[in-house]
Amino acid sequence: MTTADQRPSAPSERFRDELIQPFLVFAMIAGTIAQWPDSSILFPALALPLFICASISAVAALPSWTRLSNRQRIAGMTAYMLLGSLLLPLAHETTYAAFFPYVAARAVGVKLASRRAAASVAMTGALVAAGATRLMEVLAPQASQWPWWVTLTVGLPVYIGISNRDRLDALHSAQLAAEEAQHARELETREAALIERGRIAREVHDVLGHSLSGIALQLDMADALRDSGREDEATAAIRRARALAVDSISETRRAVHALREDTLPVPDALRQLAEHNTVDFTLTGEAGELSAEARHALVRATQEAMTNAAKYAPGAERSIRLVFTDDRVTLTVDNGPAAEDLRAELADGSGVGLVGMRERAALLGGTLQAGPTREGGWTVELELPR
Repeated sequence: MTTADQRPSAPSERFRDELIQPFLVFAMIAGTIAQWPDSSILFPALALPLFICASISAVAALPSWTRLSNRQRIAGMTAYMLLGSLLLPLAHETTYAAFFPYVAARAVGVKLASRRAAASVAMTGALVAAGATRLMEVLAPQASQWPWWVTLTVGLPVYIGISNRDRLDALHSAQLAAEEAQHARELETREAALIERGRIAREVHDVLGHSLSGIALQLDMADALRDSGREDEATAAIRRARALAVDSISETRRAVHALREDTLPVPDALRQLAEHNTVDFTLTGEAGELSAEARHALVRATQEAMTNAAKYAPGAERSIRLVFTDDRVTLTVDNGPAAEDLRAELADGSGVGLVGMRERAALLGGTLQAGPTREGGWTVELELPR
């Protein structure tokens, strides 16, 4: 166990230790000096050296003793306690000198880490004070003295010192706990940021990887067609490459948007998507906790399905259903047949969005099915384990 001198304390504790305690010690010394000439000092030739040594010990006990060993602390506090106890019966009429052993006992409780050592030093000082008082009653019966048994109380302030040290221990422990909790929060925040970066990088990689591969393939095809003199087909391949590039930009934007959206609970995020696209949303079962990857996959699949419906079935009726069971969560996005003419600039796409979602579902232990319905529409169903 460390002593209180080795630990940071609360502002009030520090103020008391660094300002009030020195003030009390110096006031005690100055008051004794002021009263010394007018008081009846017994055996001045002995009392004066004791007072000087006790004063030096009191001042020496004020600063931190972190560089001293445990034995050195015990020796120093024992000397301080005994000097104050011996001074008490010789100069107790000065009033201030009587405080020396009491202040020393409190300092013993603060400075010494061992409660047993602190109590032993304080008890020894009390016994010395009582013995010295009894001796002065015999050697100088005409002088007034405290009853010898009263001087046994000089050791009691050691418990005040021990209590103060325990309070400082508690404050220090609380401070360390707060620092460790803050450090843990910082680590958690950093880990969450790293995970988020990984998710963003993986999603962008999936989108751009498929798209850039398709663009490269179309450009290679265009180059080969031009070399063979098939200019029209080469131009068509270049246009498909451009469509892939435009589509990949849109896919990347949707991926980043999904990464932002999945901070919301999945039902809330999907409900917002449904309201934004003016489609029906149905929630069945009790929504539970899902991993960040599962939340992102559900939101991303919904966005992809809604985008494909807008491209390939403009004006069709659409719906979103989210079903929670004990061990699965199922997302179904349906759209009916197109009610409007297809727009050529929207119909061209990379075709890799659902492929990427299917791969992501497989990594999460789920499945993604997409295909036409009997009514001429299209349905996308994503099923993930909980």
